[in-house]
Amino acid sequence: MGDSGIADREGRSPAAEISEVAGSDGRSPAAEVSDLVARARSGQPRAVARLISMVENGSPLLREITARLCADRPSRARVIGLTGSPGVGKSTSTGMLVRAFRKRGMKVGVLAVDPSSPFTGGALLGDRVRMQDHATDPEVFIRSMASRGHLGGLSWATPQALRVLDAAGCEVILVETVGVGQAEVDIASLADTTIVLLAPGMGDGIQAAKAGILEIADVFVVNKADRDGAQATVRELRNMLALVERPWRPPIVPTVAYRGEGADEVVDALDAHLAYLEKSGELARRRHVRARDEIEAIALAALRSRFADLHGDQRLDVLATRVLEAGLDPYGAADELLAAIG
Repeated sequence: MGDSGIADREGRSPAAEISEVAGSDGRSPAAEVSDLVARARSGQPRAVARLISMVENGSPLLREITARLCADRPSRARVIGLTGSPGVGKSTSTGMLVRAFRKRGMKVGVLAVDPSSPFTGGALLGDRVRMQDHATDPEVFIRSMASRGHLGGLSWATPQALRVLDAAGCEVILVETVGVGQAEVDIASLADTTIVLLAPGMGDGIQAAKAGILEIADVFVVNKADRDGAQATVRELRNMLALVERPWRPPIVPTVAYRGEGADEVVDALDAHLAYLEKSGELARRRHVRARDEIEAIALAALRSRFADLHGDQRLDVLATRVLEAGLDPYGAADELLAAIG
């Protein structure tokens, strides 16, 4: 159930997108979207891939797609995030977890986010290359996505792509972040459980676990545990965790992902965290916050688009002149502007 590994640099035009979806049989775009969603729900990989592409490209049919995906079916998929600095083995660990969940007979989706070039806008989506062992498994869908300049370690389209994979029947969805620094913590608001990966020999082990990363981890995985310094990294993490009071104390699991060592222990830790989430009510709270954040992001994007339309607008120029002439303060001008576009 694989997918293409190279991302489009730019999305299609709205007219081209609508024309392509409408097809040549005379059906409306809404009818075609309904058919596309129905085929994705039945697990057809081409339909799933097409929907995610439309989501990534900001299709003008995105509202219709989302409405169809949300109709008559609450979210069921378990979302697990993996983050960490480059070189810790995120893609290899993701592949290891795919194998572990497949052994349990579960259908698995993978969203691997890669950084986009600030110069060309393109991305070499290499994470999928490291997971070729699963490319022919019809119960595994692997999708690489470009961050397209979005900060926080994810693509802006990740929430909608998750909804597509959920609709396609994936029981577990693994989300691998860009992992380019300590600020990539958006995954915590998107995942039910967040794995933070560390590796020995990459400097101070705790350097990777501060500035927000320590707080978002539900499970720590010390990968490449066959290297010197692995036990020291585990000790440093334990010492750091001892300083933090949390209802859930994140377990620390050593692994050697390329050999599959530690896979069962990681899955056991994930299951223990899921049981804690369900018993404490934290799972429902996290998913509520996730839905709230998604609504807020959509509303803010719509508001930004309205402001973009005001560039060159006479009303904005008049307000700027009044501020420069000291007849109006910037906050008052902003209030007038908001009232005008509200």
